[in-house]
Amino acid sequence: MWLEETSARERRTLLAGFLGYGVDGFDFMIYTFVIPTLITAWHMTLREAGYIATGSLLTSALGGWVAGILADRHGRVRILQLTVAWFAFFTFLSGFTHSYGELLATRALQGLGFGGEWSVGAVLVAETIAARHRGKAAGLVQSSWAVGWALAAIAYWSVYALVPAALAWKILFWIGIVPALLIVYVRRQVEEPESFAVGRPRSGAAQPRPATHFLSIFSASLLATTVLASLLSSGMMGAYYSVTTWLPTFLKSERHLSVTGTSAYLLVLIAGSFAGYLSSAWLSDALGRRRGFMIFGGCGMVLILAYTRIPVTDTAMLVLGFPLGFFLSGIFSGMGAFLAELYPDALRGSGSGFCYNFGRAVSALCPAAIGTLSARYSLATLIGGMTVAAYGLVIAAAWALPETRGRALPATVPRPG
Repeated sequence: MWLEETSARERRTLLAGFLGYGVDGFDFMIYTFVIPTLITAWHMTLREAGYIATGSLLTSALGGWVAGILADRHGRVRILQLTVAWFAFFTFLSGFTHSYGELLATRALQGLGFGGEWSVGAVLVAETIAARHRGKAAGLVQSSWAVGWALAAIAYWSVYALVPAALAWKILFWIGIVPALLIVYVRRQVEEPESFAVGRPRSGAAQPRPATHFLSIFSASLLATTVLASLLSSGMMGAYYSVTTWLPTFLKSERHLSVTGTSAYLLVLIAGSFAGYLSSAWLSDALGRRRGFMIFGGCGMVLILAYTRIPVTDTAMLVLGFPLGFFLSGIFSGMGAFLAELYPDALRGSGSGFCYNFGRAVSALCPAAIGTLSARYSLATLIGGMTVAAYGLVIAAAWALPETRGRALPATVPRPG
């Protein structure tokens, strides 16, 4: 197994990245489980519930870029600890809210750390793991989202079975403080990548690294890369959030299926997501980043068209939950490694953070657009059309970007081609 070829230092960093993104997923997905309770308790509307989710995604876009900029200047490990502490604290604080406005504020603030953790953790892992295993390592870290999602589901079922709903939702948010313990592990076990130490003053570990202006990702030599990588991310996330937000509603309201509301369907979907992350990670190293994105984008496009156009039964929908999770989630596996390989040392955090989280900001608008247009068009038409457009953008952007598989992480701007 490829993990046996890694050093102890690489495995410690990989574990930190895996745990970090896993608890990221746990803290973010907890909200999706408590929405029905809050709608009943606070008489919150569906629109307001959606605004809270969108607000968190929008602030995560800002948080991802800011954390990347800070990581380029002050170190990956230090800023990773800060982002974990930030999102854990505001998840915990959400359990003390009493109204829509208060929860909107705490979840928006949580989003800053949520977006920042991915940006910093992905760069830290990419810079530490050897090039031949970088794609698999990034995919393994990405797969922890499915683990965090599953743990959130288990926590939801367990807590709601033991205490009244009026208290259960608060407890779920309070549990979100537990990931802060990860800071202790990161502080004691994880070291800065060697590439970050290049150019750092010898006299003080506390001194910041000499800064390259973060807006250099828009310079003439990097502008095309930044634009294309941002479009790639936008397509992936636009498809993901369009489908995961509205497909269950479509299957229930227009197809009159009940399986999408069951625990079994959710578990199959999560299992498919986990398998997709790991398979895509292997594919990213075996066939290349670009081919992996195009294969998963093309398959995802076909699958969603089948979902929205071909009549299916509850049993078939339960089975199809696995490939749905497989392709929708698996496409993300190569992104951490790919974005890191596109940018030089001094801009890697800023570039990766901006491109990935630009996609988050754009994707936050896609579910709202479908909801707005649903008064004129069917959900089948809107979900299918949005997904085809999004994955078409993925394929086009991946085609135009350079292949980076096996590339040593550049200390300066890579030459085109």
